[in-house]
Amino acid sequence: MSLHKARSWIDRLLTAIALVLLTMLVLWPVQAAAGLNIVATTSSLGVLAREIGGDETEVRVLAPPDRDAHYLDARPSFMAALRRADMLLEMGAGLEDGWLPAAQRGAGNPDINSGRPGHFRAADMIELRRSITLDGPNLGHMHAEGNPHFQGDPLRLADVALALAERMGQLRSDQADVFLERAQTVASRLREHAHLLAEQVEPQQRIVLYHEDLDYLQEWLPVEVVGYLEPAPGIPPSARHLQTLVADLKGTEGTVLYAIFQPERGARFLERHLDWPSHAVPLDPPADGGLDGYLALMTIWAEALIQR
Repeated sequence: MSLHKARSWIDRLLTAIALVLLTMLVLWPVQAAAGLNIVATTSSLGVLAREIGGDETEVRVLAPPDRDAHYLDARPSFMAALRRADMLLEMGAGLEDGWLPAAQRGAGNPDINSGRPGHFRAADMIELRRSITLDGPNLGHMHAEGNPHFQGDPLRLADVALALAERMGQLRSDQADVFLERAQTVASRLREHAHLLAEQVEPQQRIVLYHEDLDYLQEWLPVEVVGYLEPAPGIPPSARHLQTLVADLKGTEGTVLYAIFQPERGARFLERHLDWPSHAVPLDPPADGGLDGYLALMTIWAEALIQR
């Protein structure tokens, strides 16, 4: 081969390689965009998004698990995250009404507005327990749609996972089957773990809660909620109310459960006067975790009843 022909062949080869590299660079942003940028209001919803979306999905959780999701502020960082989001996942039923609408408006992202495929309201996918705010003195925040704290029920979360996979599949149709398969695995593991833990808890356990945020334990564990430390939702425990609880429950056995961000004074009062053990427990899994974190949280709830 002559030197001229050799150089011509090398030039053509280099040109072909350059075209391939250029094509890869052009296609890379399209391929990268095939994933979903998801913002979830709570870490329980974040778990579902991570497990279903896999490595292709980026998930940001707004409400730290050690904070009450009722009472957050529409921070600029929330708006920035929502501005870039393909999907917004919220619990719904009034849980985030105090701050999420303002964050949505500040984000200026029409893809995550109510009624759009990018806005997923989990409460709409399941049947909720009746909220105690609808009975008796309707003080504090009211939940006319039902109790929004269904992260305490793995059986309902399993149904939410399946609905979320379907919605994610609408946004990324080429991955719809993969999303559904992953959601089915999540749902199966949630149901199996709930059944296993329920068998370990002694039936007919009585519990007093701080708020209705752990009411959903009654849906999958053999327990009965017999009182609340709050005299009405959103109202701190009063001495008179605590004394009434003691009088009503004197001579019975049970357990007091309250969230890690709720004050312990009322629980300690019942512990002293009723000899009921009290436990501060998380309501949501770690913010950056996966399904194993939620399964571990389920175990914490159950063990608080097992280890009396």
